[in-house]
Amino acid sequence: MTANLTSKATLDFVSVLSQAAAAYRGHEGTPLSAEILVNALLQAEKSAKQERLSYPFESLLGKWQLCFATGTKKVRERGGIVLGKGLYVPKFIKIHVSFNATLEQDSDRGEISNQVEFGPALLNLTGPVQYLSKKNLLAFDFKQMLISLFGRLVYNRPMRSGKVQTEDFYNQPIAKQPFFGFFLVTEDFIAARGRGGGLAFWIRET
Repeated sequence: MTANLTSKATLDFVSVLSQAAAAYRGHEGTPLSAEILVNALLQAEKSAKQERLSYPFESLLGKWQLCFATGTKKVRERGGIVLGKGLYVPKFIKIHVSFNATLEQDSDRGEISNQVEFGPALLNLTGPVQYLSKKNLLAFDFKQMLISLFGRLVYNRPMRSGKVQTEDFYNQPIAKQPFFGFFLVTEDFIAARGRGGGLAFWIRET
């Protein structure tokens, strides 16, 4: 089933996340509490599973700014892992993820760029991605690291060597790779659960 954001329950969490995105950008409203935002994300994830939503890779393409993320923590008495409280990314740190499609016929392959900007320092990691649209899973593997200071490139080297390993990446099961499981994708924001169990909420770069 393709994404359909028409149900009342869906509109509830979409409204909350839209408000959070607007507040983070400084357009209107006050920032929502971490608890409210986490609950909205969990509601969105539950809805996506119930409705078996499927998002095409094309809907992820572009540049997104990380707005909010949760960690995870091990809980012995429960014998598992639970979500951490969650934090907004401070405004003085800019974290962006970009997805680009390859020019090949296979539209579910592309490249990821993860960029962290802190004052004059910039760290950028890039590598290949493959997308499993039926499960909304996007696997990735960073291959190249770039570091610049005050706009000057100071480091640009492969994290691992070469073409053969990139080809191997496409042949590896997604379960063995780092991945995001996207459960909400709109024109303005996206949300996913990482392989480690944490939640992430990005807003489109404007």
